[in-house]
Amino acid sequence: MRLRGYLVCATDAEAQAIRAHVAEHIRLSRAEPGCLTFDILETDDPLVWEAMEAFRTRADFDAHQARTRDSHWFAATRGILRDFRVEELRD
Repeated sequence: MRLRGYLVCATDAEAQAIRAHVAEHIRLSRAEPGCLTFDILETDDPLVWEAMEAFRTRADFDAHQARTRDSHWFAATRGILRDFRVEELRD
């Protein structure tokens, strides 16, 4: 499973919330079973962040989504627009 897209902040405060929590979110996500890659990177626009992640299976991806929904990351960033595309990868 692969997710690609953007987190689009409406305010500097939202961007600061990402900056405050992104390192721990990345660390925890990369440690999850089945995580192949996981990056959230600042773009040239200080209010836009690029997200790229891949998980070995749908079950691994679903477990990541469940963990994330119950995390400090999600609590701090829940109001930020997420413009993501998820696709299933073939072997």
